[in-house]
Amino acid sequence: MNEIYTTLDEYLDYLMFETDLRDLSVESYTLDLNRYTKFLVESKKISKLDKIDSIFILDYLSELKQIGLVESSRIRNLSSIKNFHRYIVGEEISDKNPAMDVESPKKNETLPYVLNISQVNKLLSSPDNDTTLGLRDTAMLETIYACGLRISELLNLEFKSINFQEKIIRVIGKRNKERIIPIGKVALKSISTYLDESREELLSKRKIKGSTATLFLNRFGNKISRMGFWKILRKYVLIAGLDTEIHPHTFRHTFATHLLEGGADLRSVQLLLGHSDITTTQIYTHIDSEQLQMIHKMYHPRG
Repeated sequence: MNEIYTTLDEYLDYLMFETDLRDLSVESYTLDLNRYTKFLVESKKISKLDKIDSIFILDYLSELKQIGLVESSRIRNLSSIKNFHRYIVGEEISDKNPAMDVESPKKNETLPYVLNISQVNKLLSSPDNDTTLGLRDTAMLETIYACGLRISELLNLEFKSINFQEKIIRVIGKRNKERIIPIGKVALKSISTYLDESREELLSKRKIKGSTATLFLNRFGNKISRMGFWKILRKYVLIAGLDTEIHPHTFRHTFATHLLEGGADLRSVQLLLGHSDITTTQIYTHIDSEQLQMIHKMYHPRG
């Protein structure tokens, strides 16, 4: 068997069984590196690892651009390639690392879209609270905005996640890191109303008898999928008449920006979002700066 393919199989086994990477991350590595090694073997007719040099990698990145892969995906592919060759050297399969000197293209920093207060209010008031699903949807939307949650964090919430007396929620984030987030009275009230008037009815629809710890349930009494929540959100964007593309992560961006605009410090926002590195949080300072520039332009006599 070709040495490149053999080594790739060993590397993917290593990622799956000897690291704490999530399944989705391993899938991304697999997709990236299968395409990369296929390019080397089929397009460049290479069978030995020592024959790979930086020119081949640059050619491959150029091909990714030609087939229409966006810049962020090309950057991710190069990262996968670099880690693969780092593994090869670390395992002493080869002492040559052709990816070491290949520089990643500068990623164009695009600021995330953020809702203003009026848009938030329209969106959060869109569900019909006279219905079972409307009460659930209000509780979900209030919670994801009040706490800046990732969609997976929202959908994985359980009963025990909410402490009504302390007004906090416990969230399991990326890499199973737990963080504690304050939750406002409006969101707490919406959750309480959902529990009192809606959840039991949804639970009764379960085909599998018995209870479940999952907080938010779909119309069949089961955990809501990511796609299911996206469809719910899209429905209320239309009802609210918001002529813009809004994703679940928009709430997280909006949460962080509104905190900074209200005077919160960056370190506090970092902790609330669960970012391990504050540089990830710093993108929101750019949004805040744009807001300040707009205010200056509108109100300063020489703006």
